[in-house]
Amino acid sequence: MTSPDGSAESLPGLDLAALADHLQRTVPGLLAGPLSGRLIAGGRSNLTYLVGDGVGSWVVRRPPLGHVLETAHDMAREHRVMAALRDSAVPVPEMVALCRDPDVLGAPFYVMAFVDGRVFRTREEMEQVRPADAEAIADGLVDTLSGLHAVAPDEAGLADLGRPDGYLERQVRRWGKQLESSRSREVPGLEELGARLARAVPQSGRAALVHGDYKLDNVVIDPARPGRVLAVLDWEMATLGDPLADLVNVVLWWDGVRDTEGTPFAAVPAEVAGFPPSSRLLDRYARVTGADLTSLSWYLGLACYKLAAIFEGMYYRDQRGLTVGAGFDRLAGLPPELTRRGHDALDGLSLSG
Repeated sequence: MTSPDGSAESLPGLDLAALADHLQRTVPGLLAGPLSGRLIAGGRSNLTYLVGDGVGSWVVRRPPLGHVLETAHDMAREHRVMAALRDSAVPVPEMVALCRDPDVLGAPFYVMAFVDGRVFRTREEMEQVRPADAEAIADGLVDTLSGLHAVAPDEAGLADLGRPDGYLERQVRRWGKQLESSRSREVPGLEELGARLARAVPQSGRAALVHGDYKLDNVVIDPARPGRVLAVLDWEMATLGDPLADLVNVVLWWDGVRDTEGTPFAAVPAEVAGFPPSSRLLDRYARVTGADLTSLSWYLGLACYKLAAIFEGMYYRDQRGLTVGAGFDRLAGLPPELTRRGHDALDGLSLSG
């Protein structure tokens, strides 16, 4: 059992023989033949693979290879959230298996059904979209988020997923702690950004189920109906908390996450002809949910701080040879620029980068 290019070395973190043996024992009849697999582009935190037996296709998710941050990369939590939402209005993939035993692949992992649709990760993919479809994608992205925030956690069996009281204060503390555990250099202003956030925490509105990393390339779009989201992916940071934290994450990535040279780390929807500005997303969310967005600049500062902590963790792992995939050489300049943008947000500047 090998990857499509025949190289076992191209799939670190995924032993296809061990995976097949586990699935044959725990989900009898699932596999029709030997497994092949490949690393899915785009995942720089948890490792995500597409595997298949020539008949069916599945996605495998597991933590990174080393330096797993406390409270992060919880496979059982991610699996639980999607399983709970399966019969809700929030589209999620079907869960196939959860393995808590680290002896199988070296870490806990889960397997889910592959959802066949469009995931927009590159500018070239977005440039192929007609303007009317681009607006539909933007609206569908917001409407799905609004639907997620309307889910009653107790009815979904997720009332104990988190503690919404004090959520914003804990977020500031959590990402400060993550930064300390990944410290390999000094990023000027980053510690001060955390302190400024802690001094000015706004009053949270209603609590909701929060995705934690909601953005365009974490959803699967229906090619035939661009306004329809087929699945929401990457639930590793899901919890109960303030829904505006999800909204600003969408805006942050929609307007672009850049390094100190101004180079975007990922495709920027707002810069692609036909895609609307982030103000359309904000206006639609406010109209659909009735949310008060007057404190959104603070939330943007928090989103920048959180993302800087995440990228510092990736940079730390990469410096120790513990990353898989391409693009990690671009990490160094991201936390400094996110720090600048976070301070600008707290200074009352606009949401666009």
